Amino acid sequence: MKRSATPDVGKERTMKENKPRSEMSSRPKQLVGAAVIACLLTLCLAHALADEPGFTPLFDGTTFAGWEGNQQVFRIQDGAIVGGSLQHPLKQNEFLCTTNVYANFELRLKFKLRGTEVNGGVQIRSHRVPGNEVSGYQADLGQTYWGNLYDESRRNKTLVQVDQVEVKKVLKLEDWNDYRIRCQGKHIQLWVNGQPTVDYTEPEPNIEQTGIIGLQIHSGPAAEAWYKDIEIKPLP
Repeated sequence: MKRSATPDVGKERTMKENKPRSEMSSRPKQLVGAAVIACLLTLCLAHALADEPGFTPLFDGTTFAGWEGNQQVFRIQDGAIVGGSLQHPLKQNEFLCTTNVYANFELRLKFKLRGTEVNGGVQIRSHRVPGNEVSGYQADLGQTYWGNLYDESRRNKTLVQVDQVEVKKVLKLEDWNDYRIRCQGKHIQLWVNGQPTVDYTEPEPNIEQTGIIGLQIHSGPAAEAWYKDIEIKPLP
């Protein structure tokens, strides 16, 4: 009787052991590839938003053209408008405001706050009032007010209180953040770093829906509020 060939057990075992190693070694490459693709998609989306037609700059990065306010408190540094100082406390609120008025628009800008107990904000549909104040809606910033909608020097109350735990999940303290503000009719919406914080419709019939845009540094301890890349798009 013809003897059958003895199977090469060692060879089979080696082949079986090598196959999983090959598959496992390819997994990190697949994960890295997926991460790279995700990053590229994010960058493409950010680039598309930055190039969205219809937006025009409100700040040229080098001068106060189109703005008015206390230039002893506000300065231009590194292409940004900076309110306040880390060396001196501020006795009263200060605002740098546009010389033009706006009604329906989408406003985009970047902000960062520096210091302890710092507070700032972006005034919209507002007006100068006696006593160095500005009256109107404020997209709030700082302390426990991140992303809130406040009514400055008018009703003097928070119109929309945001869950601070949620907004702080996307907030970058003492670094640049994105603020998106949309006003159309009586409807106001706010986003911080892409996260919606406010969706408000004004219920009172006599509240003004046209006005200036302002950048605030709040009175208090030595602190700075930085604003840059400020652009606006008119809405119908």
